[in-house]
Amino acid sequence: MIFITGPLYSGKREYARLLLGCTREELAQRAVWDVQELAAGCGDLATLAQQLARNEVVIATEVGGGVVPVDKNERAAREAAGRLGCLLAQRADAVVRVFCGIPVYLKGAPNT
Repeated sequence: MIFITGPLYSGKREYARLLLGCTREELAQRAVWDVQELAAGCGDLATLAQQLARNEVVIATEVGGGVVPVDKNERAAREAAGRLGCLLAQRADAVVRVFCGIPVYLKGAPNT
């Protein structure tokens, strides 16, 4: 599994499409994205990570890099999203952070 992360609108899906050499329609069959939203309220992040890791590509948007929310539930959702990202990175063969459309490999190596 390849785990792709990065800020909102940074080119994560387009990079995944190019990496897999597929169309946008095909990408929907081979990848799952916005997984950070699944973490909020999830009672078992390890099981969720295990289920998500069955996909060829998993894409998550980084959510913890701004002002800390005042609302307790929003803080908990950010914490859960971060923990899910860590669990996915552990299970991944490659971890890629895409920033401004530029992929930076944190784990593994790019397909050439």
